[in-house]
Amino acid sequence: MLPIENLAESKYLSLTTFRKDGTPVATPVWLAREGDHLYVMTEAGSGKVKRIGSNPVVELAPCDMRGSIKGARVFGTAIVQDAVGTAATVKKIRKRYGLMFKLIGVLDKFPGRTSGDRVGIEITVGPNSAG
Repeated sequence: MLPIENLAESKYLSLTTFRKDGTPVATPVWLAREGDHLYVMTEAGSGKVKRIGSNPVVELAPCDMRGSIKGARVFGTAIVQDAVGTAATVKKIRKRYGLMFKLIGVLDKFPGRTSGDRVGIEITVGPNSAG
């Protein structure tokens, strides 16, 4: 099985981004696959977005909802999407997660949860992605 297929079968993806000093920061996220890319979404002002802006190299692994790794780790390259790309990513993730996606959307409306501004992240998986 190709690495992207293994990752895409998982319900959760451990997305590790790297601080400027190289310190890894892992976060479990939902994902969708289309072709040779994986797609995730996050808050526009999140640390992930800032770290990807400084260093697009990411480490990926299948995981559970708490982030416990459930398979092989691979590297990839991430880019933060514009508004059009983000809308497409939200649609892909909504399609994959259905009712859970809707429930999270309702919970996000509670005070103190999130800003509501989301961005999509497109990830290319591959051995050459780490540079």
